[in-house]
Amino acid sequence: MIKISETTVIRLTTYLKYLRQLEEKGIELLSSKDIAEGVGIPAHNVRKDLAFFGEFGTRGVGYNTKSLISSISKILGVNKKWNVVLVGAGKVGAALVTYDIFKKRGFNIVAVFDSDTTKIGKTIGDMTIMPLEEIPGIVSKYDVKIGIMAVPLTHAQGIANLFIENNIEGILNFAPTFLKVPKSIYVQNADFTALLESITFKHTNREMLNFKFI
Repeated sequence: MIKISETTVIRLTTYLKYLRQLEEKGIELLSSKDIAEGVGIPAHNVRKDLAFFGEFGTRGVGYNTKSLISSISKILGVNKKWNVVLVGAGKVGAALVTYDIFKKRGFNIVAVFDSDTTKIGKTIGDMTIMPLEEIPGIVSKYDVKIGIMAVPLTHAQGIANLFIENNIEGILNFAPTFLKVPKSIYVQNADFTALLESITFKHTNREMLNFKFI
């Protein structure tokens, strides 16, 4: 069984984003070198990442942009629609609900929940904020497999437990903490501070390490 690293998966999402940009510009064919230069990584990494999943290009011709978009979309599972629930109707949650790119990329937020009774019944965009008690019914009705958490640290583990109890298999966590979940549950921590620290690291060490900003 081939083990695919998290780094490879992240690069695949980067390739897909870049390929979509090229498709919008009308570019129909490209090489691994073109992709590499566009996203700022070595070409051999592009070829190696794609080779994990089969043969996609034609020797001497390169990759068909539309076909490669379709293939990577299938690999990432974004060739279909995903219903998502969101817990946390604060500023971060409100920004996520109104982020149009989610829906364009196939992620449909079907409900927003909060534990704050003063928020229940109010709206964010076209979504009405619901109490946590409604989560089981919504998850079952819409066959939800992904949950987003935009809650304070003190509430994070409890919400994660609630997700797991209701058969949600993937969690996008905006809380500044590490969740304790079974190995069968996939968690992605959205840590903006870590991203900023990555930038400051590159800035601080760019002369010594000759980093390229990507």
